[in-house]
Amino acid sequence: MTRDEVIKLGAKLELARRHLYDFCQVLFPNFYKDERPYLKEFCESVENFINDKDKRFLIINAPPRHGKSLTAQCLTAWLLGRNPASRVMTASYNEDVASVFSKNVRNTIQTEKMGERVVFSDMFPKTKVKYGDASAKKWTIDGQSQISYLATSPNGTATGFGCDYLICDDLIKSAEEAYNETALDNTYQWFVNTMLSRLEGQKKCIIIMTRWSSRDLAGRIMEAFRDECEIIKYHVQDENGKMLCEDILSEKDMNLIKREMNVDIFEANYNQTPIDVKGRLYQEFKEWEKAPEDKILNYTDTADTGTDFLCSINYVIFEKEAYILDLYFSDEAMEVTEPKVAELLHTGAVQECSIESNNGGRGFARNVERLLLDKYSSNRTIINTVPQTHNKESRILASSAWVQNHIYMPPNWKTRFPEFYKQVMSYQRKGKNAHDDAVDVLASIYEQTTSGMEVQILSDSELYGSRYNRNSVFER
Repeated sequence: MTRDEVIKLGAKLELARRHLYDFCQVLFPNFYKDERPYLKEFCESVENFINDKDKRFLIINAPPRHGKSLTAQCLTAWLLGRNPASRVMTASYNEDVASVFSKNVRNTIQTEKMGERVVFSDMFPKTKVKYGDASAKKWTIDGQSQISYLATSPNGTATGFGCDYLICDDLIKSAEEAYNETALDNTYQWFVNTMLSRLEGQKKCIIIMTRWSSRDLAGRIMEAFRDECEIIKYHVQDENGKMLCEDILSEKDMNLIKREMNVDIFEANYNQTPIDVKGRLYQEFKEWEKAPEDKILNYTDTADTGTDFLCSINYVIFEKEAYILDLYFSDEAMEVTEPKVAELLHTGAVQECSIESNNGGRGFARNVERLLLDKYSSNRTIINTVPQTHNKESRILASSAWVQNHIYMPPNWKTRFPEFYKQVMSYQRKGKNAHDDAVDVLASIYEQTTSGMEVQILSDSELYGSRYNRNSVFER
């Protein structure tokens, strides 16, 4: 190597000793690329937490395959390299996963120099695993009198081991387990009663996990130790449609995953959105295999405010059961939703449509009817406006049992209408709900089906104005 190359390498190694991101990049240059800026931000946030004297807990939520576990393994090696007297304990889902985590960290430290490739010993030559003390999940750094590293799990042991750093990596692995309140309670009790007692003094705890539930370990730690928590959260795609890292997961591949995966599982894994089951108003709905042929109806509730969603549902009533055929659900402006609702009514061959007259519903109804006439030359759908004066929450709760048992959803509604599904299945019986638009329309369908509602039919002049003559327009 030339003198300049030696100087450059020396600077590179010194940066790796000082900073986690540079350490990761030196060891795994093909993953920690500068073209993946979130990884640098991620590592810097972890390093800042390590140096912060006030924060004890770091919660890390990020999509799969985006470097959570690899960074945690690198962090463990880096901490032992910087201070061989440190003691680190890692906790994984089960003993097998704990062994793999331990092996990866140990192999990083023990990798022998071959050629010009930079290895751990180039940065931290004094940190070595003690000879003859490299078991699968417990080992000691040479020169230390106490165990330096222990890997465990909820089914493992931590007896007699204290630590400066505790790293919990994905202690919950499936939606089934996350939806089990007993399993969540057991994990939390194990963490509090067994693991927290291993942290000596005001030391650091890092929790890496998918946000399955507000009652999962991360949620409870944030609630119990609010002032001592730092949170790193990454969504796979931001509000503007930009992917977290197109190089790791493209939008095309994400959409393929989204299409095949249950919506609540996707939201938990890729957007860190807890989906609580306990306290949900609705459980799983029945899906029809073949919808009955009968008069096709529609119920539409326009958006009240800018944060509300318009919900328009085509359905059939057969023997006092409601079968949802199709729907449109959107938070876009009326200039967008009016043509979409008109299209839904026309393509669905809807015979009668009820539109809530509250909050501009009458004007919306007039515009939809005109669009049906102008664009589709159709007067097949009778548009009615429906006043709604009853308390929304009371209506939703009162109708919930009937809705659950007597409304049939269309096949694959979870993937066909993901936002609608999300709102329905995350609606909580108690407490504040961010949105109630979807469940409100289901309550209205209940009212239409079981007892009907008083409707007000608009006059021709209100609907069409002087330009239109209802009798001159023929159904195509």
